[in-house]
Amino acid sequence: MYQSGASQYQKVNVTSEVLDADPHRLIQLLMEAALTRMAQAKGAIQRKDMEEKARLLGRVNEIIQTLQSSLDHNQGGDLAGNLDRLYDYMIRRIIEASSHNDTDMIDEVMGLMLEIKTGWDGIRQEYLQSIHGQRPDSAGSDGQRLTGSVSA
Repeated sequence: MYQSGASQYQKVNVTSEVLDADPHRLIQLLMEAALTRMAQAKGAIQRKDMEEKARLLGRVNEIIQTLQSSLDHNQGGDLAGNLDRLYDYMIRRIIEASSHNDTDMIDEVMGLMLEIKTGWDGIRQEYLQSIHGQRPDSAGSDGQRLTGSVSA
């Protein structure tokens, strides 16, 4: 019963965070979700739970495709093009990792995603200042939701 309640609480908490998130934070949440699913998929491979592995890695591919489709090639220029190719590579590696049950390939993609996420996290303050001219520690304190387009 505790597990069910904890699971429900987590779903509500995640849903609430997504609804309150600005576009920059949504990208962070997607990257965090991809990293979590990849770690879970590695565990499924180790447990030889191939159905769970396939479900998790399928979700990872969906998340990466969402990140890829959110790129703004007009504003992002070369960076958007490079990320587009990197996301494409990551999708291919996840498919290959799934078909070979290769945790090293998953680790490779996790490392790439972590590098992208670190860079994305690093521009949070710049993003907030460009949208509202506010410090990150005051984001959302006035109850207003941030809006804007995602241009990776």
